[in-house]
Amino acid sequence: MSDKTNSHGHSHGHDHHHDDEFDRGLSYDLPVFARRRMIRLLAGASMVPLVAACSTDDSSGTASSDSSSSGSSGSSSSSSSSSGSDCEVIPGETAGPYPGDGSNGPNVLKESGVVRRDITKSFGSAGGVAEGVPLTITLTVVDQASGCDTPKEGAAVYLWHCDREGNYSLYSEGVTEENYLRGVQETDAKGQVTFTSIFPACYTGRWPHIHFEVYGSLDDATAAQSIVATSQLAFPKDVCDTVYATDGYSQSVSNLGQLSLETDNIFSDGYDQQLATLEGDTDKGYTATLTVPV
Repeated sequence: MSDKTNSHGHSHGHDHHHDDEFDRGLSYDLPVFARRRMIRLLAGASMVPLVAACSTDDSSGTASSDSSSSGSSGSSSSSSSSSGSDCEVIPGETAGPYPGDGSNGPNVLKESGVVRRDITKSFGSAGGVAEGVPLTITLTVVDQASGCDTPKEGAAVYLWHCDREGNYSLYSEGVTEENYLRGVQETDAKGQVTFTSIFPACYTGRWPHIHFEVYGSLDDATAAQSIVATSQLAFPKDVCDTVYATDGYSQSVSNLGQLSLETDNIFSDGYDQQLATLEGDTDKGYTATLTVPV
């Protein structure tokens, strides 16, 4: 049974349209926070099944790291997971109002072509291409019960995020017929999936992030059933500052200036496990890596 929101996600543009979702209030996210606290209390004793969150994708947040202004720098790193006694399941988060998994409007998971590495282009009858600073995303799914040392081969990850303008394909005004920046892959022997994408915008009220769902198998993912975990990946501030100084991201500069990870409704109760390691530059693109214990 999915815990995600199912009452929102009609067609919206970015910025002020996103605000309509955020104005629904913190009460939509409180069940998520309560669930995450319970997961952390029990993680040391046994594996706790993750439940997908049940609120809209609303929050606000700003950053505490120093910013970088160099167009060829901005490399950053963070501890995305640990092993042994410190190993915990990835915090469960809301799938937000634009999941595209059938729980809240469109279902892209059952469409032919959704299983792919390059998610910058729409597939099927759509022909849109998402422009922006190149970003390669690698998630490593591991078994939390074994101390995060055992990769989960044969699992599947559905990953999606907004474009350079802050719009979500399938939902936002002007891109409802597009399905770019959404894709599914099966984990390999290392438990890894890698997606080729672009750096997402910072839209009004949310820290820059990427959504993802973990499924037990590729068949489950393409049938949009039996979600194992729903969470979000966060970006370090210094890299965001560098990327948003490039052409096409001007609106993200002012939006990011009003936010911080510490006050974001999603990441404010802890983001160490969700803060990706970023390497690269704006010329050649960035790589983002995160370990996802389930």
